[in-house]
Amino acid sequence: MSDLFATLKEKVSGQQIKIVFPEGLDERILTAVNRLSGEGILQPILVGNQQEITNKATELNLTLDGVEIYDPQNYPEMDELVAAFVERRKGKATEEDARKILLDENYFGTMLVHLGKAHGLVSGAAHSTADTVRPALQIIKTKEGIKKTSGVFIMVRGDEKYVFADCAINIAPDSQDLAEIAIASAQTARMFDIDPRVAMLSFSTKGSAKSPETEKVANAVEIAKELDSSVVLDGEFQFDAAFVPSVAEKKAPDSVIKGDANVFVFPSLEAGNIGYKIAQRLGNFEAVGPILQGLNKPVNDLSRGCNAEDVYKLALITAAQA
Repeated sequence: MSDLFATLKEKVSGQQIKIVFPEGLDERILTAVNRLSGEGILQPILVGNQQEITNKATELNLTLDGVEIYDPQNYPEMDELVAAFVERRKGKATEEDARKILLDENYFGTMLVHLGKAHGLVSGAAHSTADTVRPALQIIKTKEGIKKTSGVFIMVRGDEKYVFADCAINIAPDSQDLAEIAIASAQTARMFDIDPRVAMLSFSTKGSAKSPETEKVANAVEIAKELDSSVVLDGEFQFDAAFVPSVAEKKAPDSVIKGDANVFVFPSLEAGNIGYKIAQRLGNFEAVGPILQGLNKPVNDLSRGCNAEDVYKLALITAAQA
């Protein structure tokens, strides 16, 4: 296990952090939960039918000591969840609607987080990103000053650690979105002991090309500086000007970023998604995430192609965010 996760493990162990896993019957989830619980790192909550989950764990030769199992079909505190959901949706759901909706394991799990019965949620092994993110946006909602959630990857190779954003959620962010993503990504970086130096990326460096696309990024830089002037941040940069000191010296000699950026904000989802996959496949970086940021409480989305190790790692990240 990389130093990154060893550090996270140290950070969260013994904190009694409860993480809810709505996909209680998934083999990968059960395997990861068995390990998390066995190592005493956090307290897992599985959602589903108690008997079915217990049978599945027995079949897989896994113990669920110290794991709580909540079944939405007969959860003793369901009335409290229903009332809180109706209040949270402010007229968009009746009590009858709420009782139906909260039988969905993702909605049920997200309400546990909202009410403080769990500190965070990990889902997506068997659900789409939308199935995981929609309840979070409706119930937990984004932090004050942030309109949209975004998804970052921590790119790890040996001792190297970088943050790439947004590679998962916003297809065509505007200047305000990019600025919010930049500030949220700086906060995420600190959580992983990265002292953030943020580069806003484009195909132009400091006005070397002029187009609506480059101006969008230049405007985002100004907005981000207003949102949080303490963050070391600049742009617009081509990647080499943000990353290679000798190129930075030629292309952006007056910038606070001297070819030493470690947080990279991509101008669109296609650029971010392509960028992180190139680093992962050609550069042999491990891509950890996507980590969702900007929400009031942590909810994270697994890839449906994940394995038990991915579940374990994302649970550690979610606990660290909590």
